[in-house]
Amino acid sequence: MTITVAPPNYAIDNDDPQFDLFATLISQYGNSPIIKGLIDLYAQWLNPNALFNSFFDKIWNVYTALGYGLDVWGRIVVIDRNVSIVTPQPYFGFDEATDAEPFNQGIFFNGGAGSTTNFRLTDEAFLQLILAKALTNIWDGSMPSLNKILLTLFPGRGDCYVTNGLNMTMTYTFTFALTPVETAIVNTGNALPAPTGVGVSIVTP
Repeated sequence: MTITVAPPNYAIDNDDPQFDLFATLISQYGNSPIIKGLIDLYAQWLNPNALFNSFFDKIWNVYTALGYGLDVWGRIVVIDRNVSIVTPQPYFGFDEATDAEPFNQGIFFNGGAGSTTNFRLTDEAFLQLILAKALTNIWDGSMPSLNKILLTLFPGRGDCYVTNGLNMTMTYTFTFALTPVETAIVNTGNALPAPTGVGVSIVTP
């Protein structure tokens, strides 16, 4: 089951005048070609319709917003475009470990998770995160609603769901591998909701 969020069909008519400039012209100049020409040129140069459409499409409409417009929506729903990605380190180890490295190649594990790198999400990825965070902000606390948030955040990727451990724990399960960016999104603590005092774990292949 996947959820497809279709953008609303908004349209603004560019040919529809916002106001009639000639209605402000007093009668004694009603037939003056010079005055009427100046008003017509003024209307063409300062026609606000194009600006209104650009503002609506690039900022106001979250489904078509780009760049700065999505950054504005990120501030509205309180989510950041920049995420921290953990960079795996080649640690020293023995043959029993499949991901270990020998001397002079691996470093000793110091108990940390590795270095982190800040990554700026693309518009497409950030839009999905914004929509998921918006759903999180109005989450009703039920499991079905939380599963819908997961499907919105990862559309068409495969099965992903949340389960209640009935012991003040909950588990997010993904049947598909998460990219480093997706892992960072899941671990931000802002995109996926969790009740206060409930321990959260994430299961991936």
